[in-house]
Amino acid sequence: MQGENGALIVGASSEIGRAIARRLTVNGTRVFGVSHEAASAGTDMVVHESVDCTVSDEVAAVFRRAKAELGRLDTVVTAAAVSPRARAAETTDEQWNAALSSTLTTAFLAGREALRYLERGGSITAVSSVVADRGSPGYAAYSAAKGGLNSLVRVLALECGARGIRVNAVAPGLIGGAELPDAARGYALGHTGEPDDVAAAVEFLSSPAAGFITGVVLPVDGGLSAASPVAFLRPDLVDLLR
Repeated sequence: MQGENGALIVGASSEIGRAIARRLTVNGTRVFGVSHEAASAGTDMVVHESVDCTVSDEVAAVFRRAKAELGRLDTVVTAAAVSPRARAAETTDEQWNAALSSTLTTAFLAGREALRYLERGGSITAVSSVVADRGSPGYAAYSAAKGGLNSLVRVLALECGARGIRVNAVAPGLIGGAELPDAARGYALGHTGEPDDVAAAVEFLSSPAAGFITGVVLPVDGGLSAASPVAFLRPDLVDLLR
């Protein structure tokens, strides 16, 4: 097993995390999954453990176990997040702290620990969101956490680039949401995304094909970030999108 690539996914029990695990496994990578809640190992993961990745000692321990189980670590993916929905004025301390710790602190601790294990050619990929740069009412804590995540990705890319380690992020738009009225409005492709759309982008950024790409936040949003919202509000402009 020593010759197979190894990946550690933080937040592996989410829909996006599971899709990433499936995608990497199909292409020959052995996956060690980590989530806050208990879960059993599935066919897409060699191991799936329950770990509180907001605690540095637990993060350090799980990296040691992952390296022992997989033999090597080539890829680390951080996909954990908490997204409380509340107006900023009504966001509680608990909601704010939960969003920042689960999304940003987890990514920082995992990224810091990954640098102890990854060798030249290794990669870290974070799952961010379009709300990091395009505000979404009701998601103050989540938006702030994702904005911090994007900044962290850029700094890590600069600090470890000389070691041949790449750090990037993907920024999905709405994933799912088919049940929401007008959910696809504003998406140039006319529909919202699926977990595998995100997984495909993570797979690419983790692969040798992206060997000269680092420090980027790649939108995976069906064209949502390409246009001003005005384009989808003015009837004369909407007609030009059809």
